[in-house]
Amino acid sequence: MTTANVKALVTYRLEQADESLEAASILLDQGLIRPSVNRAYYAMFYAVLALLATKRKETSKHSGAISLFDREFVKTGIFPKDLSRWLHGAFDLRQRTDYETQMQVSEEESVRILKEAREFISEVKAKIIEHELV
Repeated sequence: MTTANVKALVTYRLEQADESLEAASILLDQGLIRPSVNRAYYAMFYAVLALLATKRKETSKHSGAISLFDREFVKTGIFPKDLSRWLHGAFDLRQRTDYETQMQVSEEESVRILKEAREFISEVKAKIIEHELV
């Protein structure tokens, strides 16, 4: 993959993250809590895919992307463990809200996930710029 292709992919993934974050906010404002959690998680997931693209790594599985994020970016000290905890928490909550029967999420929990997703994406963008990862 050429440097230009990597830059284009990173830009695309960050746009997906921003769009998902905006969708999560709109859904929460409309009282649609479960779909808001889904979109907040996906915002974080797309940001992870952007990071993985900077290392020319990819995976089609969510668990694989999360594992690579931990290995390549958290264990190496690029990101604090809090971001890993937020990502794992959002993934777990998204899984439960999408697939468990009659799973209820509080508005407070959804607000927290959205806040963490905003900060997660902000941190990812800052590191991409700071470390000139693309």
